[in-house]
Amino acid sequence: MLESCQNAQERWGGVHLLIDRWLQERRELIAAYASLKGSPQAPIDTQGLQPFCEILVDYVSAGHFEVYEQLTNEAKAFGDQRGLDLAKQIYPRIEAITEVALAFNDRCDNGDCTDSASLSDELNRLGQLLHERFELEDCLIEVLHNAHQQQAAATSAV
Repeated sequence: MLESCQNAQERWGGVHLLIDRWLQERRELIAAYASLKGSPQAPIDTQGLQPFCEILVDYVSAGHFEVYEQLTNEAKAFGDQRGLDLAKQIYPRIEAITEVALAFNDRCDNGDCTDSASLSDELNRLGQLLHERFELEDCLIEVLHNAHQQQAAATSAV
């Protein structure tokens, strides 16, 4: 009994901590984006491009290689077919946004992000896509994790 309590806490508590760290990375990404953009009339701080791109790649990578997998595993463990179906519906759009983000990073790594007019347009588009991605991710967290917290708590109390 004590072992099952500990296992549940390790299993689902770890998911919660993973999500917390990932959401902290999201805040850092948003802050880096905001400092890069500055005010609408100000030129883009191209010095901030490299740190922004590093955070961007770390954030999207953590989503794909850590968070989404854990959320899906949690839903499978709880037999949540509705959550798994939602994930299958949402993941393709998140993957498409990831491709845009990684392509932006690749162009900047190659030094192709120096034209401030096109860079501004690209950053605006990327910002809109990241906003959409954040909303989709929040939906996944709500359905694939938060919905199971009561079940996990009940399991650990047994």
